[in-house]
Amino acid sequence: MLAAIRRSGAAWTRALLLQLLLAGPGGCLSRQELFPFGPGHGDLELEAGDDQVSPALELRRALRFFDKSDINSVYVTTNGIIAMSEPPAKESSPGLFPPTFGVVAPFLADLDTTDGFGKVYYREDLSPSVTRLAAECVQRGFPEISFQPSSAVVVTWESVAPYQGPSKDPAQEGKRNTFQAVLASSDSSSYAIFLYPEDGLQFDTTFSKKDETQVPAVVAFSQGVQGFIWKSDGAYNIFANDRESIGNLAKSSNSGQQGVWVFEIGSPATASGVVPSDVSLGLDDGAEYDDEDYDSVTHLGLEDVGTTSFPYEAPRSGDPSVHSVPWVLSPRRLPTERPPGPPGPPTERTRSFQLPGERFHQQHPQVIDVDEVEETGVVFSYNTDSRQTCANNRHQCSVHAECRDFATGFCCSCVAGYTGNGRQCVAEGSPQRVNGKVKGRILVGNSPVPIVFENTDLHSYVVMNHGRSYTAISTIPETVGYSLLPLAPVGGIIGWMFAVEQDGFKNGFSITGGEFTRQAEVTFVGYPGKLVIKQRFSGIDEHGHLTITTELEGRVPQIPFGSSVHIEPYTELYHYSPGVITSSSTREYTVMEPEQDGAAPSTIYTYQWRQTITFQECAHDTSRPALPNTQQLSVDSVFVLYNQEESILRYALSNSIGPVKDGSPDALQNPCYIGTHGCDTNAACRPGPGVQFACECSIGFRGDGRTCSEMEKTRCQLEREHILGAAGAADPPRPGLFVPECDEHGHYVPTQCHGSTGYCWCVDRDGRELEGTRTRPGMRPPCLSTVAPPIHHGPSVPTAVIPLPPGTHLLFAQTGKIERLPLEGSTMQKLEAKTLLHAPDKVIIGLAFDCVDKMVYWTDISEPSIGRASLHGGEPTTIIRQDLGSPEGIALDHLGRNIFWTDSHLDRIEVAKLDGTQRRVLFETDLVNPRGIVTDSVRGNLYWTDWNRESPKIETSYMDGTNRRILVQDDLGLPNGLTFDAYSAQLCWVDAGTSRVECLKPGQPSRRKVLEGLQYPFAVTSYGKHLYYTDWKMSSVVAVDLAISKETDTFHPHKQTRLYGVTTALSQCPQGHNYCSVNNGGCTHLCLATPGSRTCRCPDNTLGVDCIERK
Repeated sequence: MLAAIRRSGAAWTRALLLQLLLAGPGGCLSRQELFPFGPGHGDLELEAGDDQVSPALELRRALRFFDKSDINSVYVTTNGIIAMSEPPAKESSPGLFPPTFGVVAPFLADLDTTDGFGKVYYREDLSPSVTRLAAECVQRGFPEISFQPSSAVVVTWESVAPYQGPSKDPAQEGKRNTFQAVLASSDSSSYAIFLYPEDGLQFDTTFSKKDETQVPAVVAFSQGVQGFIWKSDGAYNIFANDRESIGNLAKSSNSGQQGVWVFEIGSPATASGVVPSDVSLGLDDGAEYDDEDYDSVTHLGLEDVGTTSFPYEAPRSGDPSVHSVPWVLSPRRLPTERPPGPPGPPTERTRSFQLPGERFHQQHPQVIDVDEVEETGVVFSYNTDSRQTCANNRHQCSVHAECRDFATGFCCSCVAGYTGNGRQCVAEGSPQRVNGKVKGRILVGNSPVPIVFENTDLHSYVVMNHGRSYTAISTIPETVGYSLLPLAPVGGIIGWMFAVEQDGFKNGFSITGGEFTRQAEVTFVGYPGKLVIKQRFSGIDEHGHLTITTELEGRVPQIPFGSSVHIEPYTELYHYSPGVITSSSTREYTVMEPEQDGAAPSTIYTYQWRQTITFQECAHDTSRPALPNTQQLSVDSVFVLYNQEESILRYALSNSIGPVKDGSPDALQNPCYIGTHGCDTNAACRPGPGVQFACECSIGFRGDGRTCSEMEKTRCQLEREHILGAAGAADPPRPGLFVPECDEHGHYVPTQCHGSTGYCWCVDRDGRELEGTRTRPGMRPPCLSTVAPPIHHGPSVPTAVIPLPPGTHLLFAQTGKIERLPLEGSTMQKLEAKTLLHAPDKVIIGLAFDCVDKMVYWTDISEPSIGRASLHGGEPTTIIRQDLGSPEGIALDHLGRNIFWTDSHLDRIEVAKLDGTQRRVLFETDLVNPRGIVTDSVRGNLYWTDWNRESPKIETSYMDGTNRRILVQDDLGLPNGLTFDAYSAQLCWVDAGTSRVECLKPGQPSRRKVLEGLQYPFAVTSYGKHLYYTDWKMSSVVAVDLAISKETDTFHPHKQTRLYGVTTALSQCPQGHNYCSVNNGGCTHLCLATPGSRTCRCPDNTLGVDCIERK
């Protein structure tokens, strides 16, 4: 009887649904048109309550989901989801998205059935009537495929209530939602059908137990955590996640029928994400729109969500992590049409769709609003659909523009007397106003605590006829105001927009219409860190003003209070390609400090600048004159001022745009300037000497410059976004919250600091804290990055050593290379500095020189390994690559022919022969952060530093490891580099904690403070009466005269990256001998010198009896 009733009910419902499907598009879906449900159709009923989870629904036909084909059971919850595995108890209540388990979420929200009124029904149905219904729904959504399901999981949430929390919302009283999800499967694929009947969604938010506030529901799919050992979130797709999107679920569709949404969820095509249907409603579908409703059309947003390592809270409306792309639609353009143009090839990232319902006012046409386009590099060309004409898209043009149809679409162009890109036009020569908001998170000087400001006003006034722009940013804290004075480019972008145009050349507004995004990087020469500027210009608002949002994040040098900054006029080249503009330059500025004792000190500084601007352009008008590939912006005057009383930062610039000027080094017929370079559209062309050039991928892209692809977010970036997202992107992180810092490549910055406490520590490449590295507030530990920078594929760089000319040289390490700097006497010959060795895949830390064989030795912490190369030329070789953790300092006994090195990860000191054989551990106790190490070959002594934060020290022993003792322990901070001068028998070190250079003679109690006030010294070497040290903050090699205790010279390498080890390549060896210098001291294996003697030692793990140890 029950079966008969079931068949009868199924046939009746199927008849209704078939009538709807076959009769053509109609109105909204009614509740009677849902798939049959209820106890009479064999449904199980979920226990009433809050956050309930069903027992496993064992499936007779396996379900396919993403890349899995063996889902044999599912779980149904009160909260609007179907889970692929049993949800953990801690995730039973909605919170972070995606969850750790696979999920189909037709309406993920905190729902409640405790009142006994709402019900949740579920079943697996193999009946032909239901599977045919499912097939017809899928067929309508995917007409190109043939789908014959053998089973359907039908889940219905009927009249469920919102969870309201302790304080009930009267507006939600009596509100109930009804919706349905059907998962239909064949032997080769599975599809999801979501059904939202008319008036079925009466509420779109519920009270979050986690956030203790009302949050919108989420419609989404998630693959869940992937991996067994290294686990990370799989792909996920968020389809709707704000009130407008949820409200449109019953009114719109992606399958041709209102309220019915179809997705391919399990097949070879869904390994990296579900595939939504894309069938438009007919012209007569849906609710009738009056004139006002024409601009209230639902639109699609694109959100690229990568495989992540951290959970994400379901993004809220307006969350910057969501790419919202409001395509401007005509009144009869259909809500489910995808942006025109073929989709790109699938990548590891998945594409998901949003349905925000935003109003577009016809008199103020909307613009493409692409969040973080400067990072993704996605550039949308509007109106590429050949079916679009001026007849139904005139509203996309400015009222001061004409619309013209072309073979492939339409374009807008400003009428005579107006300037712009056609979508936005302003009267030529008319003054313009730009308004917006600025937020910043800026580290000033050496401070580990950022200055944070939010919702700060920016106002700019532009005199177009003269190309002058005046920009004021209010309520800038005094603690950062003076240090932002050099950043005229913050307002300079407005100057570029309205620069005076020379004949045949276009300023920024003529090209973009004030609709673009811009990302810029400022690197201060000789100073660590950088500042990133992100700006979005959103066209003209209802008041006729241009709108802008600005974000500043990074580190800037500190400028003393009361200082003034002067910037000389400059020129800058803008390189154009479709949809992308790039530029870069180097600029100087002078800081004049307040007058003291009748003198006002002034110092000249330099910063390097590069930016990427992305915008839309209309490609249909092929007769429009092409934009010059390169234009020169001339800034004839620059004025910057910080008003301390009013806390206002002011920038004023006078600008013109025109050709590359004759006589300028930029006027060479370089491919970068004449447009024949062939660089990718997401790359900048970097001119070199003559006609040489290099292509460099833009910010947020990687590749060889000729082909650039979007960079995936790293673990550090994802963790940072997750924490900031959970804290509220619009708010500064709450006190006590640690937010990791990432470098320009997305890796963890090796030194991490807590913004509230001021404590700093070192981390490994996965962001884990290294034991013993945490420093007290105000001190940054000297942490090393173990990640080699990305290799830029361009002209191949020879890895062989370039032979060293005669004479004495300084050798110093930068990430990926070793450079040489000749010495004439004690003077650095800076113009003759050249690269000695390119090693782009290495992070070279320590250096040592063998004066006998003219070989340089180094430690590499990226592999890790120890290598060497001859200064006479030839290829480098790796001599040790096994059983290393983080080899850092390295020293050489040129008499005994041994190398010694420190390993801060394994906390030990080792010795080996020069070819890397016969290794022996000398010390592996009482070491925490060993780093610098040097030898006194003649006397047989070994010295090393340990910057253990609890007890920093400098130790010594004989070379055989005996007579170990602490040499210096008091008044040390972060002892880094160490050097021993054989001629004066003097031991000197640099300390990044005390900012000092100190020296002593071993065996004598007194020590001498040679120099104080250093920035951040890392390594040091000696030659004659001079010391030479590398400094992280200045990215420089600094010379110190020991006799007068004064810095005498500074060398800034061309490549402004962190400098590490430094050593002296002597033209001849120091005089002297030890007991190992002749015939290996009579030892069979290792000969280790001691004062007045030697010790014969065997390597560790020696097999056999051929090794003899003796003293």
